[in-house]
Amino acid sequence: MVRAGETLYSIARRYGLDYRDIARWNGIGADYLIHVGERLRLSRPPRDAAVASRQAPAADARTARASPDDPAHRPPAWRWPVDAGKVVGIVRQPTGGVGLRIDGGLNQPILAAADGKVVYTGSGLLGYGQLVILNHVRGWLTAYGHNAVVQVKEGEDVRAGQRIAAMGLGPGRQPMLYFEIRLEGEPLDPLSQLPKR
Repeated sequence: MVRAGETLYSIARRYGLDYRDIARWNGIGADYLIHVGERLRLSRPPRDAAVASRQAPAADARTARASPDDPAHRPPAWRWPVDAGKVVGIVRQPTGGVGLRIDGGLNQPILAAADGKVVYTGSGLLGYGQLVILNHVRGWLTAYGHNAVVQVKEGEDVRAGQRIAAMGLGPGRQPMLYFEIRLEGEPLDPLSQLPKR
């Protein structure tokens, strides 16, 4: 079942699957949009009996949480996603996300926090506005919300510090960035991961 804050890509990564396969098995369109509470098939349709059910591994994945302290999940060398701005603090999304709000200027450059690949651009997740999600090494994802302009495309490789978007208006029509860091789909406090300023 889809939980708050999950994307098709984060679900696929958790179970070692390709997000395009999950989309095909579930009739999900090219926008890859999923909804909280939706049940997804995580294996080929039943006519292919050689593929085992994914129900048991799903239960294991919920109980075995990844940790940044585990060498297998060592984080990349993070950098701040903006060069300047006022760190307002941690924001908890109604969808379950936990991120950092940074106020700045309209169209201020938003930068990749580490090398990675663009896995999502769009506005299909409630509360994030125009969103960019990057996949990094060892199960790490970053999300950049409330963009005015997105300057990268899905599937594109990006480098740390590369401009990926321009800051847009968030709640209250305030120019801001909503920034998340996730490990295996679980949101972490970005301040615990980013270098000290």
